[in-house]
Parts: sequence; structure tokens; C-alpha cells
Amino acid sequence: MAITRARVIRLVSKIAALSAILFLAGCQGGGLSLFPKAERPIPNKIIMTMKAKGMTSHSPIALRIFKEESTLEVWKEKNTGRYDLLETYEICKWSGKLGPKFKEGDRQAPEGFYTVTPAQMNPKSSYHLAFNMGYPNTYDRSNKRTGAHLMVHGACSSAGCYSMTDELVEEIYSLARESFKGGQRNFQIQAYPFRMTPENMVRHENSEHYEFWKMLKKGSDHFEITKIPPKVDVCQKNYVFNRVIDKGARFDSTRACPESTVPKKLELAYLKKVQEDEIAMSEHRQKIRQKEQLEILLGKNRPALVHEKDTSTKIVKAGSNPVTTSNTPNPAANTP
Repeated sequence: MAITRARVIRLVSKIAALSAILFLAGCQGGGLSLFPKAERPIPNKIIMTMKAKGMTSHSPIALRIFKEESTLEVWKEKNTGRYDLLETYEICKWSGKLGPKFKEGDRQAPEGFYTVTPAQMNPKSSYHLAFNMGYPNTYDRSNKRTGAHLMVHGACSSAGCYSMTDELVEEIYSLARESFKGGQRNFQIQAYPFRMTPENMVRHENSEHYEFWKMLKKGSDHFEITKIPPKVDVCQKNYVFNRVIDKGARFDSTRACPESTVPKKLELAYLKKVQEDEIAMSEHRQKIRQKEQLEILLGKNRPALVHEKDTSTKIVKAGSNPVTTSNTPNPAANTP
């Protein structure tokens, strides 16, 4: 009887240990898991961060992408109704160079404001997991831009997309999935060439894309001020943000903008930020000129350009030097 009892105890212990291993593997989203890749739970460390910040797994999300920094941020709504940064992820690869996508086959990762719905989620992607960014959007179509199947996906392989490692895309996918389960109808992706700081704007102000980036910066500023994803519309082939129009009026992407207003408090805060940024940009330009003059006096260098155009197409991998590519088959033809 004692031997039988001992064997039962050992068997129960082994089952308990195996169950614990399987449970932890599932929660960590890697290795052995009880869940399909598209159904793996949000990691416990992220759940703990949410609780500390007044968020739930079903709270709405928004994504911000910064090309130059190879960074993707997930923001989540707090119990105050405003958003806060939840997690920052390293983008494994993105292709092209700084600047928007113009046409099919240019291997450019998009820049702009995009919307993702549940229908754009792809749990069976050949790139592990993926969601379609929604390019071309209304702005892109009004400016005759072409292309399709631009994704955020796994597999660390890019041909016009933003590619993550499989482990990281699982986390991002789980956050989006749970937000949709909570009733969020769509989430916004804000894709920028770089962080829209005064210093970066000065560094790139000779770029052919500068006017486009100034327009994106206005949307970024509105988000920084309100901590709420901006309401985005398109008129006269331009993005406009948080505009309120009369009942019965509407925005037409290719026609003149209708009469509209911006909430007074937001407008005043935005004008203040513009003034502060202009001062910071002026000071940064002065520092650049002083540095150039000093280098000329010391004879160490020729006057440096604030920005030099680079027309090559690159695949950019986080933490490594860009690799120039050309005439490479486009795996986007195989829809992620």
C-alpha cells in the first residue's frame, strides 16, 4: 500500500511539473506552447505594466513607427481616456530610404497615417504573423500613389514592409487582437521618417520630402499634446488633423478643404508648441553654423551640408549598416 501511494505521489508531481512548464511556455510566447501563434496570450510582464498604468488588455491601442530609429511603439488608452506608451519594439528590418512610398515596386516602406481593422489581420501569413497597414490610404490615392500588401509582419525580411522578429510580432499581434475583442473597431498607425524633433527637422530640412514631413509633424504634434490619436482627414490632397466642420459638409480628398475649426484649447497649445519648436530649430541651426565655421578656421573639414541626398535603395536592419540592394525579387508578391 505504501509503495502504491509513493508511486501515485511521484506521478502527480511529474504531471504538475509538466503542466507548469507548458503553462510558462505558453505565457512567454516562445518555444513549446499550448496556443496557436495567433492566439498566444499577452506576456505577463506586459499585463503587469498595463495594470500599473491604468490599462486593460482590451483597452484601445495605437502604433507609432520611426524609420530612422528602427522603432515601433505601442500606445494604449488609460482609464483617463488618454494614451500612454506601453512598449517599444525594435524593428528588425525595413526597406527603402527615408521618404514616403510612391509606386508599386519602389521597395519603400510607407510613411503617413494608416488604419488597421480586424479584416486586415492575417494569422496565416507566410511571414509568421502580419497585419496590413492599409496602404494606399485616401491621401496616397489622391496623390496617385500605388502599391499593395504593405505590412507589419514577422520573419525579419522586408520588401517595402516593416518586419519584426517572430517573437516581437506575436506580442504586437496579441495586443491588437485583444483590443479588437474589447470593441476597438480599428487602430491607427502613425509612420514617421524619424522622431519629429526640432533637431531632426533641421537636419533634414534640405530634403525633397521636407514639406511632406512638416505635414506629418503637425499630426505628431497634435498627438503629443493631447495623447489621443488625431482625427485624420484629407482635402486638397493634404492631411488635416482634428478639424471640425459644419453638419452636412464633408472632406473631399482632391477638392478644396471645407470651412473648419480646431478645438480652441488644442489650437492654442499647438501654436505654443510651434513657437517653441521654431526657437529650438533656430538655435540648432546656429550651433551647426558655429561648428562649420570652427572647422573651417581649424582647416579640419569643408563646410558640412545639413543634409545630403541619398538616392540608393536600402534594406535597413536594426543594429547594422544598411545594405544596398538592386534588382532583387520582391517577396511582397507573395502576400504576407
